[in-house]
Amino acid sequence: MTSVRGVVIVAHGGQSVSTEPTASYQLAVLRMIPLAAAIRHAVRGHKIAVRRPRFEVRGWNDAQASPVRHLTRLLDEVRGQFGPVPVVLVGHSMGARAALRAAGHPSVTAAAGLAPWLPPGEPVGQLAGRAVLLAHGTADAITSPAATWAYAERARALTSVTEIEVRTGEHTMLWRAPLWHGLAVAFTCRSLGLPVPAGPAATAVASAQQTQRTLL
Repeated sequence: MTSVRGVVIVAHGGQSVSTEPTASYQLAVLRMIPLAAAIRHAVRGHKIAVRRPRFEVRGWNDAQASPVRHLTRLLDEVRGQFGPVPVVLVGHSMGARAALRAAGHPSVTAAAGLAPWLPPGEPVGQLAGRAVLLAHGTADAITSPAATWAYAERARALTSVTEIEVRTGEHTMLWRAPLWHGLAVAFTCRSLGLPVPAGPAATAVASAQQTQRTLL
């Protein structure tokens, strides 16, 4: 792609601990296909590259933070290929944790965490100056919504945080999938200065910037 004006990187989920290689048939990997497709459709014609990498291993792996290292290398490659264009990171579950951790990279201007895994003590300093979206479902039994909102409270001291609470939303984001996709699309387009497709997700993202949290 020539004359790229921005890049979106969509990061999949995984496991707490695992050094097994990821596979194309892994459910967490497959789940990102329609989400990335929705973003790609929304930014078509605007010279935005959308990438959906596959992490080398399935796990976070404690201090190794394996997906963060992978994302950081990819961000360096993107900068080398396209120059200092803005990059938006969109991650789900473990991928959300990785995206938010990697948001300190100089190319990143915005990061979205969907049903994120954000345990207590997760750092927020790297988010300074970045736009942040945190969206979590009320029915998520895998990762903690309460931990997400606690993380948001700490991050809000450093930057703008958009908080969306998805009513009855579960961890896989399959229930109310169009809404989850819409949230990612609306935040991505706003972050890149592109027209935002109309709909409830766009309205929620816009209104959430004026309030502490929006229930959708």
